[in-house]
Amino acid sequence: MSIRIDGYKSLIDRYNHNPYYPKHMHITHLSLTNFRNYERLELDLPSHLVVFQGDNAQGKTNLLEAIYILATAKSSRATTERELINWSAVTEELSAARLLAQVKKRGGGLQVEIALRAAHPGPEAHVQKRIRVNGVPRRAIDLVGQVNVVLFSCQDIDLIGGAPSTRRRYLDMTSSQINPRYLRTLQQYNKVLLQRNHLLKLVGERRADGNQLDYWDQELIEHGSYIIEKRQLLVAELNDLTRPIHQQLTAEREELRIAYLPSTGVTDFRDRLRDIREKEVAQGMSLIGPHRDDMAFFTGDVNMNVYSSRGQQRTIALSLKLAEASFMLSKTGDEPILLLDDMLSELDSIRRRQILESITSYHQVVITNTDLDHFDPGFLADATLFQVSGGNIKSL
Repeated sequence: MSIRIDGYKSLIDRYNHNPYYPKHMHITHLSLTNFRNYERLELDLPSHLVVFQGDNAQGKTNLLEAIYILATAKSSRATTERELINWSAVTEELSAARLLAQVKKRGGGLQVEIALRAAHPGPEAHVQKRIRVNGVPRRAIDLVGQVNVVLFSCQDIDLIGGAPSTRRRYLDMTSSQINPRYLRTLQQYNKVLLQRNHLLKLVGERRADGNQLDYWDQELIEHGSYIIEKRQLLVAELNDLTRPIHQQLTAEREELRIAYLPSTGVTDFRDRLRDIREKEVAQGMSLIGPHRDDMAFFTGDVNMNVYSSRGQQRTIALSLKLAEASFMLSKTGDEPILLLDDMLSELDSIRRRQILESITSYHQVVITNTDLDHFDPGFLADATLFQVSGGNIKSL
């Protein structure tokens, strides 16, 4: 059984055959120094399909994490940036890591560099991050969107069965990669939220006048309304793109619907804040706004965030990520780089074949896996193969 996602495929074909949208975005070279288990790596990456094979804990996931950081300025899995610096460098006088990517994209070449430097030796050291784009110092906000990526991983099931904060982060990262204003507004909203929560506590302790909240209410409404509106538009588009994909992945057995669940509407934001002010003062925190919103997945009337098996969650996550890649392509005219992290082993043979057929038209797809038997011979014949062992990489 092969997958045939008409809307998805037609969108890909539209850009593949449109001379105004050449497929140029891909990483041509990756350089890592003291990053995770890579003390030193210089790796040329071809376009199209790239497969890294190796046992667990050899450094395959670290490669994809490095690419994700170079695109978003954030790790996809580390809890602290100190974890990213090679352990052998912990006791060195200068504890630092460096990530660099040479990128080819529509409009010319791009060099992205991120340096991580610990303030002092030891695992608890504060890490300073410096970003350069084409040799020029940049802020993280200026980096996001330069290189677009879509990451597929086994942890994607948390998007369905995990905490609401996981789904909010997903919406924020997806929007930020295609809309710089969204990221700036999100950062400002978080600052407003911090200040407003602090003031709510002071008012509750009778150490500040409650009328001071009027200013912060206005700021919360202004920035929060923009975030809510953009998230609603994103979810609506993902819903349209995901539906046919999910139908194909489930052999027409399930029809998926995605809904955004705001804690307040935009038009009644101010009235809601006024109505719950006493409650917010009593609890010392802001109780409505995009920081309290959620996203839900339904098949029929069943909320899959609550009632779904691990297999269903995985299929929904796959549908969502394929839709995300299509969404980014439609908004930017550049295909995102697809990163598939050791997820094929958790899929049955039909799902593996479906997902691989769905990604072969992309200009660069980087895949990690423990077993090459999970791939069809024809797929491997079109791919560049590498073996990863103990932080060392060689061609196959």
